[in-house]
Amino acid sequence: MLANVLIEREIYSSEEHKMTQKMIQDFIEHEIMDQIEEWEKKGMVSREIWQRAGELGLLCIDMPEEYGGGGMDFSFSALFNEELAKKGVTGPGFSLHSDVIAPYLLKYGSEAQKQKYLPQMASGKLITSLGMTEPDCGSDLQAIKTRAVDKGDHYLVNGQKTFITNGYLSDMSLVAVKTQNGTDREGISLLLIESNYKGFEKGVPFKKIGMKSQDTCELFFDDVRVPKENLLGEEGQGFQIMMQELARERLIVALNAIGGAQGAIEETIEYTSTRKAFKQPVAAFQNTQFKLAECATQLQLHQAFVDRCTGLLAEHKLTAESASMAKYSATDMHNKVVDECLQLFGGYGYMWDYPIARMYADNRVARIYAGTNEIMKVLIARGLFKELFQEMKQKKKEATKMKL
Repeated sequence: MLANVLIEREIYSSEEHKMTQKMIQDFIEHEIMDQIEEWEKKGMVSREIWQRAGELGLLCIDMPEEYGGGGMDFSFSALFNEELAKKGVTGPGFSLHSDVIAPYLLKYGSEAQKQKYLPQMASGKLITSLGMTEPDCGSDLQAIKTRAVDKGDHYLVNGQKTFITNGYLSDMSLVAVKTQNGTDREGISLLLIESNYKGFEKGVPFKKIGMKSQDTCELFFDDVRVPKENLLGEEGQGFQIMMQELARERLIVALNAIGGAQGAIEETIEYTSTRKAFKQPVAAFQNTQFKLAECATQLQLHQAFVDRCTGLLAEHKLTAESASMAKYSATDMHNKVVDECLQLFGGYGYMWDYPIARMYADNRVARIYAGTNEIMKVLIARGLFKELFQEMKQKKKEATKMKL
């Protein structure tokens, strides 16, 4: 259907990609789709689906084999994310686990940390989450209040995190904290905090507009003792580490948008080809044809750019500005496509039993998480006016010196 209109994507064109794609599709169809309704009732997926994904080699796909990973390049992970998004599968937070936490560990973790966590993560026996956002702090990560006070051989952590993907099921969370004895002018550090540590509590999963099977919750830290060896990277370097790794997270969001838009269009083509109005298929009306032509065109244009970004990431060349462009533009496109598609379903599009309704509810948050789309535009603009901002910063420093 839609494949007849879209240009074949070079990044997924190898025989290995095609075999992997077929395996992923079978996994989704036979082991995920029938469980979604039950997961939504519980507000979380089963731990078994994580272990099954691990058995199939779908977790930590591009991590080195020596740490239990698949040893493939990033395009295979991108493919997995897109295939999940095509079917509207948002419950298992595989991408945060494999494409955010695992790269942090691989790049900045000690050998002991990598040996301890990565093989367990690849197997699906250890589920991870990322503790950055706080009740009073979202995109402004430098404003976090969670403290980690140095107590010699350990840190004592107090604070709260919110909107945490995989939060309730997670066995370990990578948490951003203020260090250097909790003063206001120090840097941010990253700690690996295991859920069985005394004083680490989890809130009940939130009831959300969409992504109802994703266990998003709060994390609470009350005098949690975290061993010094659980520091990721160097103390005070957390903010710089997060800024360097956010490009991958934002590209993942863009890939989900590409897959989600394609899935919505395919569902709508199928529905409008069989649903009749005024004695003819809904697809026979020019409005239907034009709307879907517009959607397919936008998808194709965004696919081309996101594919380019995927290739750059695999070569470690993706810039923060390009990732921000991909994230904000692809999620805006996805939102518009799903809205148009739901309209073509008529009243049935508003019924939860139809996949398009779930897609409509689930995709809205993508314009908020991983940095709001407004923040993405700020980052892009900084890149465009980099020299000007540097000059203004330098003048400000000189003016401050003169006052002193």
